[in-house]
Amino acid sequence: MGRAFEYRKARKFARWAQMAKTFTRIGKDIVIAVKEGGPDPETNSRLRAVIQNAKTANMPKENVERAIKRATDKDTSDYKEVVLEGYAPHGIAILVEALTDNNNRTVANVRSYFNKYDGSLSTSGSVDFMFERKCFFKVSAADLDLEELEFDLIDYGCEELFPDEEDTVFIYGTFESFGSLQKVLEDKGIEILSSGFERIPSVSKELNDEQTADVDKLLERLEDDDDVQNVYHNMA
Repeated sequence: MGRAFEYRKARKFARWAQMAKTFTRIGKDIVIAVKEGGPDPETNSRLRAVIQNAKTANMPKENVERAIKRATDKDTSDYKEVVLEGYAPHGIAILVEALTDNNNRTVANVRSYFNKYDGSLSTSGSVDFMFERKCFFKVSAADLDLEELEFDLIDYGCEELFPDEEDTVFIYGTFESFGSLQKVLEDKGIEILSSGFERIPSVSKELNDEQTADVDKLLERLEDDDDVQNVYHNMA
């Protein structure tokens, strides 16, 4: 088990803790997917993946259908994907991924959070190089030979595979291999429970309990913002 496994186990803050916020964020992902590839999940692999994530989050089917219908409405706002970079207290690097229909609002809000909690919003590229962007899949492990599966998936960009709780397996690969891994898993009839992308820090930084608490205050405030989809950091 490698760095992706340790990173996943070590993350201390809960992502998408509130159900309503989870549904809002998945709804935005649906809008982006539909506007990019159309409303038919059979021909839109990104939408297919988001719908699976919605099922895993117990998002009602009617909510998903409404989001798809809303995305096809020409009056629906276009969301822009924004990545913001900065430093928390004690030199912890932070990457914020947001989906927004008002870039000025989002940047202003995120900057205010950094300032309030003794951090600083930086310029593009200032911390991005400290993270590797990976794709991941959580799949059902029922009747799977993990060693054979890992061997089969290497040619499709798989870099790491490890068992998780409750008979599930996590598969990590290069960012570019998402489509090829999704297709081969579907072709093999392997049930994909959820999928997406993560940014994994190349090097983590150890803090004491008091310092960790300082950083957690900023992380929690960022997570609470409606425009923010994901927050990544290099705190061990």
